[in-house]
This record gives sequence, structure tokens and C-alpha cells, in this order.
Amino acid sequence: MADDHKLILASRVEHTPVFDEEGSLIGHVRDLSIDRTSGQVVYAILSFGGFLGIGKRLHPLPWDILSYNEKQHGYVVGLGKADLASAPHYDADELEGFGGEQHARKHRDIFEYYGTFGPPPI
Repeated sequence: MADDHKLILASRVEHTPVFDEEGSLIGHVRDLSIDRTSGQVVYAILSFGGFLGIGKRLHPLPWDILSYNEKQHGYVVGLGKADLASAPHYDADELEGFGGEQHARKHRDIFEYYGTFGPPPI
């Protein structure tokens, strides 16, 4: 019996592959950033690059630029690795303060880079 609903546990989104429009793997969802007031998912935190977990860059992708592809069992975005290489990102050790006031400018930069509108930066 096929799933006929669209709900998914946040814990099942972690490690979901993310592909470009040509079907090439560009990374995996490491985490989600959720607006604690509205409950809305704001970002999928994409793990990209690095070797054996060292030097990984974490890219907050506005949730509204991802679309789920059932055939690939993953998300698709209209950008590639080259786009991500120049996108606003966090190093793994910076993620602890994610969402704090010191990151408000980076939030604006992220939404500006991807050309999307999201909730106002925290």
C-alpha cells in the first residue's frame, strides 16, 4: 500500500539526499531549522563537501526552494555544487549559535542569495 499522506517525521528527513535538477547528488539534509513560534520549517541544513566529516560546510537552504522527488527518494533544488560553493554557509562549529541574534545578518544574506522570501530573520 502506497503512502497516501504527505506528513513525515523531522527525524526521517535527516540524511535525505539532495539532488540538482540533473539528478546529481549535491549533499544530504543534516538538520532542519524550525521557527519556534510558528512551527514552520525555515531551512533544511545541507551537509556539503569535506572529507570523512572534516571540513564539511553546512548550507541553510530556504525550505521553499526544495521539492521532494518520490522516484529519487530525495529533495531536488534548482542549483548545483558551484552555486553552493559561493553560497552563505556555516562551518560545523558555528551551527551551535544558529538562529541567535548574531546570525540575523547571515539569515538575510541567505534569503537574498537564493532570491526567496521567508520569515524575518530572528
